[in-house]
Amino acid sequence: MNFSTNSTFLYGLAVCVVIFVLAQSVFFLVRAYRRGREIGMAAEQLKKTIVSTAVFTIAPAISILLGVVTLSKFLGIPLPWIRMSVIGAITYELPAATSTANALGVSLSETITDPKVYSAIAWVMTLGIMPSIILPPILMKKIQGGVIKIKNKDSKWGDIFMTAMFLGMISAFLGMVFADVRQGLSGFIPIFVLLVSAGLMAVCGILIKKCNMKWLETYALSISMVGAMVFAVIITPLIG
Repeated sequence: MNFSTNSTFLYGLAVCVVIFVLAQSVFFLVRAYRRGREIGMAAEQLKKTIVSTAVFTIAPAISILLGVVTLSKFLGIPLPWIRMSVIGAITYELPAATSTANALGVSLSETITDPKVYSAIAWVMTLGIMPSIILPPILMKKIQGGVIKIKNKDSKWGDIFMTAMFLGMISAFLGMVFADVRQGLSGFIPIFVLLVSAGLMAVCGILIKKCNMKWLETYALSISMVGAMVFAVIITPLIG
């Protein structure tokens, strides 16, 4: 029996996971609505909140869809569909898959046909995210307490600390950005994409601060991600 990344079994598994995620979302939506009514919130206000929240999820959903499309090139559709439905972070999923494939000496330019390679990538993607599931309930209270203490002592230092943490997280991916710079102009594609993404985020920041477009705060990250992906799709065939 030939292995397929788009087998009926994997599609069935993906559908089950997606149905579970949707059921969980509906469950907590109903509970939140009922709780809101219990504490005296107007039904019209609750409905307005639900609609506005649903609208705000459109842009992030587009970036997640693009993540599925990106990963499906070599992993098929079911596994990326499952991963992005649960995790929803291409910034983790793609580096995890790429690093595993590189360690196994496999190219990601075409669909994987070796079940062992596919299994290894799936396991790395799954086990690599486990600390973020296990550690937050254990450490989050202490971390939040420490951050609150810093902010109470000096709000500016608190903001600097949070920014430093975010930049530290982002810097973990810089190795992948600069990994292929010795391969010529094509090796600079990730850098060009990074600069475009940063430029889009800067433009959003200016519009938020100078033009008081506060609604952009919700969409800024998604806009920079989607814009950078579109740029990558355009520039890669031209340079690569």
